Amino acid sequence: MHAARNFYSALAVFVLILHALFILWVAFGAFLTRSRPVLRCLHIGSLQWGILTELLPWWCPLTLLENWFEGKAGVEPYQGGFLLHYLDKLVYPDISPTALTVAGVIVCLLNLAFYGRQMWVARFR
Repeated sequence: MHAARNFYSALAVFVLILHALFILWVAFGAFLTRSRPVLRCLHIGSLQWGILTELLPWWCPLTLLENWFEGKAGVEPYQGGFLLHYLDKLVYPDISPTALTVAGVIVCLLNLAFYGRQMWVARFR
């Protein structure tokens, strides 16, 4: 029983790390996509997903998976989204959930504006 809990706990930590890496990809992926059209398309899709999951009442599959593994490990899964649970408590302990959502959407929109500018400049070259 203890081995199973440790296994599920390790899986929850793995998903947590994967989730954090995905958020870093969404926020900073534009720096990695230069002259890589496939990565650019993946990043734009990730930005759209990030905006939709922030604005709509959708659950992120990584959050659901992490919570499921935590439940199997005997840990009380957190309620709400990943950003609110981890980043809000670590970085901005007194920020409202609405402000955190707005900040996340702004980061995604700035990335999309960057791509729009690149397309605009490329059009006139």
